Amino acid sequence: MKRNLQKELEDIMKREEALGNRPRLLLHACCAPCSSYCMEYLDKYFDLTIFFYNPNIDDTREYLHRVDEAKRLIKEMNFIGEVKFIEGDYDPNIFHNKIKGYENEKEGGKRCDICFELRLHEAAKAAADYGFDYFTTSLTISPMKNAMKLCEIGEEIAKEYNVKYLPSDFKKKNGYKRSVDLSKEHDLYRQDYCGCSFSKRESIERAMARENTI
Repeated sequence: MKRNLQKELEDIMKREEALGNRPRLLLHACCAPCSSYCMEYLDKYFDLTIFFYNPNIDDTREYLHRVDEAKRLIKEMNFIGEVKFIEGDYDPNIFHNKIKGYENEKEGGKRCDICFELRLHEAAKAAADYGFDYFTTSLTISPMKNAMKLCEIGEEIAKEYNVKYLPSDFKKKNGYKRSVDLSKEHDLYRQDYCGCSFSKRESIERAMARENTI
């Protein structure tokens, strides 16, 4: 049976709210634009901390720019509670060692799944170490990402660390559109590739292909 991740998320939030709870949630963030709507939406129900862990970004300047934008956005947005920020360790070698042998995979293939597992493993570990009730990721807001696959990976990893994964498909309820609007409102840097050199290469190739058809 096909899962409705948005309904599952809403049911969890309603249940916690009915119990008078405001659970602690660790939100893995891939970038400021993607996390913008996620933070706005989740802040109503959770004590929220952003976890920036993205060793797939193998350009140091690009990485630092995204970190700065994520921190700036947190300062600029209005939240019900205090949104905290944790930056994970940054070492692109970890990513490249993990995806060895899958360098020529197309975006959305096995290489991406390995990358998701790497980042969600670290998020789950941090959630367990810091005593969070749930963890999840802003990655599901991207039209290019498979929310169901991310949820499956997250739930498997959650068992290993004995912490709950919050199911999500943040594209729903016009989430992606709202993230675009918030990005414009806060003049955020919106990158046109996921972060790794492979996705950057594909982005450049797509742009060249579009130019050649004009």
